[in-house]
Amino acid sequence: MSEVYAVRRGLLRDRYSAAGSAAALVTRPANVRYLAGAAPPGAVLLLGPGEDVLLCPRPPAGDPARGRPDEQLRLTVLPAPDGDPVVAAAGLVRSLDADSLAVEEHDLTVARHRAMASVAPHLRLADLGFTVEQLRLVKDEEEIACLRIAAEITDQALGELLESILVGRTERHLALELERRLVDHGADGPAFPTSVGTGPHSGQGRHRPSDRRVEEGDFLSVCLGANYRGYRCEIGRTFVIGTAPAEWQIELYDLVFAAQRAGREALVPGAAYRDVDRAARHLLDSAGHAEGLQACTGHGVGLEIDEDPQLAPTAMGKLDACVPVTVEPGVHLPGRGGVRIDDTLVVRPEADGGPELLTITTKELLAL
Repeated sequence: MSEVYAVRRGLLRDRYSAAGSAAALVTRPANVRYLAGAAPPGAVLLLGPGEDVLLCPRPPAGDPARGRPDEQLRLTVLPAPDGDPVVAAAGLVRSLDADSLAVEEHDLTVARHRAMASVAPHLRLADLGFTVEQLRLVKDEEEIACLRIAAEITDQALGELLESILVGRTERHLALELERRLVDHGADGPAFPTSVGTGPHSGQGRHRPSDRRVEEGDFLSVCLGANYRGYRCEIGRTFVIGTAPAEWQIELYDLVFAAQRAGREALVPGAAYRDVDRAARHLLDSAGHAEGLQACTGHGVGLEIDEDPQLAPTAMGKLDACVPVTVEPGVHLPGRGGVRIDDTLVVRPEADGGPELLTITTKELLAL
């Protein structure tokens, strides 16, 4: 992997050099991990001038979940654990007589920005912007392989829960059990806080599990994902508890299922982000559910669970191949509950079979 990280850093170097900066400082943890192989707590990555340096406030603990630093990088541990690696990086750039440094202004606090200026007052600070996030957008096959394993783990955890007795158990208990099962199957942890919603809570996006107990006839919505080697996936499913579903539950489920399928089928290279959103949203709008729909139909996943692209009505841009995204439309009826169906897929050209579905748990409306 060292060669992969070196290539990524080389691409970034080309970008900031072309913009007139002598060096770049990467502080956002996911971006540090993407370029350095690991992101120890508090670590920052300085690219040039000279060699690239990973600066850490304390020695890395060797936690596999946080990755392993690229051996081609120089690793520098600050002499005092309460020191700020950002300030140390500014001092290092100053000592090398560089006159400019590109920084991630969207990640730096004003206080840290001022602290850098205090140790290197003549250093010109430029905005690196979202350059690293743009590099992260298209995944290589090794990244996709990690996402594929994360999805397999997630499917396993969800499948085992569906085989257990659910009536009488609380949303909170079910969420904790799902997260334990993720780890049991090899995840480094959950990709995000697991959501379980029953009855009137079902179908809500990112519902925080409560002490409400599962009852006969409820809709049960779950949304979970595994974190595997830093890469995160997402799955959401809705089921009916105990009995055959009511007519209104079947109709609502069929509608959301059709919207989700339309969104998945729209995932082709070159498709506009907003067109993917429109494909799913149009069906829900036409059925009278425009009010209360979530802001976007899906989003990118990778080293973060919610990254670009955003599949939203006003989003600008077009899909590339090898971009993993979620498609997750849902409808929630206040006081009654609702349906949410969520998959993680990788955009692929039609010649390669179209979008690759990573989360494969059945989308049939099951009565559990």
